[in-house]
Amino acid sequence: MAFIYGKTIGYILLTASVIAVSGCSRLRTHQGYILDPVLAETVAVGVDNKESVQGTLGRPTFTSQFDQNQWYYISRDTEQLAFSRPKARSQLLMTISFDQVGNVTNVARSGVETVVKIRPDGDKTPTLGRDRSFFEDIFGNIGTVGAPGVGGGAGR
Repeated sequence: MAFIYGKTIGYILLTASVIAVSGCSRLRTHQGYILDPVLAETVAVGVDNKESVQGTLGRPTFTSQFDQNQWYYISRDTEQLAFSRPKARSQLLMTISFDQVGNVTNVARSGVETVVKIRPDGDKTPTLGRDRSFFEDIFGNIGTVGAPGVGGGAGR
């Protein structure tokens, strides 16, 4: 009986340790366009147009909001450990510009060096006015309702 009890405790500890260790594994994800580097290199200025680019690379990730003649292909690989924030490991932003007729005028590529980490300054937004405590916010109006010169009250 003691042997079975010890074996059960062993299985429980083994299962708990496997679950704990699996939570610390790195999560790798891919976001956006799946890039074929050979096809991406074939897009040439003055040779290709919108139809040939779409036939070679497929539909763009998105087009520019202000200029429909600018296409973007975005691909990003991220890595995350347990509950930490994902970090970009590799990224490609391929920008293809077209002229009014639809011919390629520029092909630009950028990588992970353009990723910017934004660090907010504190956890509060600075505002104008008094800095009141929690209890002043809750109990600050007690006695002011109907007081002379404050407004409101029985005279209205």
